[in-house]
Amino acid sequence: MLYNRVMNNTFDEDELTGKAYDARIFRRIMTYILPFKFTFISAILLLLLGSGLQVVQPYLTKIAVDKYIIKGDFHGLIRFGWLFFGVIFSMGITIFFQRYISNMLGQKFMKSLRMAIFTHLQELSLSFFNKNPIGRLVTRATNDVQAINEMITSGVIALVGDVFRLSGIAVVLYLLNRELALLTYIFIPLLIIASFIFRKYARVTYRESRRRLAKLNAFLQESISGMSIIQVFNREARMKARFVRLNNDYLKINMKSILIYSLFYPSVDFILNITLALILYFSASMILKATLTIGVLVAYIQYIDQFFEPIRDLSNKYNIMQQAMASSERIFKLLDTKEIIPDSKYPVKSEQTKGNVKFEHVWFAYNDDDYVLKDVSFEVKAGQTFAIVGATGAGKTSLMNLLFRFYDANKGRILIDDIDIRNYAKRDIRKRMAIVLQDVFLFMGDIKYNIRLGNSEISDEKIQECARDIGADEFIKRLTNEYDEPIRERGATLSVGQRQLISFARALAFNPQILVLDEATASIDPETESLIQKAMKRLMKGRTSIIIAHRLSTIRDADNIIVIDRGKVVENGTHEELMKLKGVYYKLYMLQTLELKRKEA
Repeated sequence: MLYNRVMNNTFDEDELTGKAYDARIFRRIMTYILPFKFTFISAILLLLLGSGLQVVQPYLTKIAVDKYIIKGDFHGLIRFGWLFFGVIFSMGITIFFQRYISNMLGQKFMKSLRMAIFTHLQELSLSFFNKNPIGRLVTRATNDVQAINEMITSGVIALVGDVFRLSGIAVVLYLLNRELALLTYIFIPLLIIASFIFRKYARVTYRESRRRLAKLNAFLQESISGMSIIQVFNREARMKARFVRLNNDYLKINMKSILIYSLFYPSVDFILNITLALILYFSASMILKATLTIGVLVAYIQYIDQFFEPIRDLSNKYNIMQQAMASSERIFKLLDTKEIIPDSKYPVKSEQTKGNVKFEHVWFAYNDDDYVLKDVSFEVKAGQTFAIVGATGAGKTSLMNLLFRFYDANKGRILIDDIDIRNYAKRDIRKRMAIVLQDVFLFMGDIKYNIRLGNSEISDEKIQECARDIGADEFIKRLTNEYDEPIRERGATLSVGQRQLISFARALAFNPQILVLDEATASIDPETESLIQKAMKRLMKGRTSIIIAHRLSTIRDADNIIVIDRGKVVENGTHEELMKLKGVYYKLYMLQTLELKRKEA
């Protein structure tokens, strides 16, 4: 029951609104099409031309039958055939260019909207990403954008052509024969009723189908990602049973949807066949009375088929419109999200940062008044090596999140070179800082890319120099392609230590004034740690260095150390001073020393 409640809450946002058209949302979609208005107008004009040629085709058949075939004018039919061929050929060329231009418009639209989404995502604060699953955000920039593209190319533009063609056929039917036209019009209300009933039930099943599919996909993703845990704890049977329930739920709603479609299509075909039967019945007496020609009857049959074709496609177009409206609403909800750390309207310009860092009475909470930092104050002088220690959850990483302005403090302020960091542009302040994390993130690409991160100002020679200084050059040289060695997702082919060395080389290559090491040696082996300890001296030289330490042995030489406990600074001093206090730091250090001796024994 708990699992079902969690799943339902997770995918509430993915449910559809139930509308197949929303004027407000549609107007907003059109703002992304306006830059390509010439392409859009060209697609519409070509579609109208193509639809017009389709309407002309049956009328040309009428002329061919009445004027040439009935009269046995073979030579005249040959000459007329060239006109007929010209119309058919022109229609084919028109449809080709119309579809090409429509799809080109769709691709340009998708590129523009994807860029808007990606740019907006980069501006959002980390708090937003903590609350929103990554898979959902990826869906916004991929599946949801594609859904709107389908509406534009296969929905809106096609709908304009359908309306034009239906209007043209209705007029031509009346002009050809008023009695048969009125007979055809009688069945239009039946089509409207059938379409209304279909839309009502299709909307409900489609919405529920999307929700159940989202739950099924989420369960699959979670199960595959956690397969090792499932197998270790022998949960295969339990997970299979849960998947069977989700799979059956999805099957049931799809079977209901299939039933609705299976009733709708035959209903339209039934009305079409009844219409044709009545037209043939009444046409027979008209032909015998010479009030109707065979050519008109042939044209009528073709027109009726063309008239019912858009109605047959109604279900598909309705689904496209419904999905696109839901996707649009989700995308625009994302784009309207304002969880952004704002830049100052008049940011301070500073070409060079000295590296003085000061926290003054800083309070911070991720949620309301549940403070993880409480009245924190300390100062790091330029060029100092400053260490922060404390138990897990004490607030150490939160301090760095505030320093990089991933979040803003609720109370108090943080200064760099005696200027509040909120007065700097985020881009300016971050390019003067670098961070090395315990959990290293590597991107798809090669080793060079993961060191320079696309910064063309960092040359290949600089990359190799930094790798040598750090000690990463030794293992890189052993790789098949050396610095061009491809990196798989998150560096899966490299060891934890190797990934860490690359992150150190990355920090050195960007030459920051302020360097943050967030438990950077916590997950590596002693041999690799020895390499990094040597490289850290080179990396920290001439820089303000802030070390969040897990292994206290790595910070004995720090100029100053503060101890954080439950969000407060409880101790402050050098290693020797803190050991003399015999407080929190002393206890942590002695515990680690005893643990190390026990492992060695």
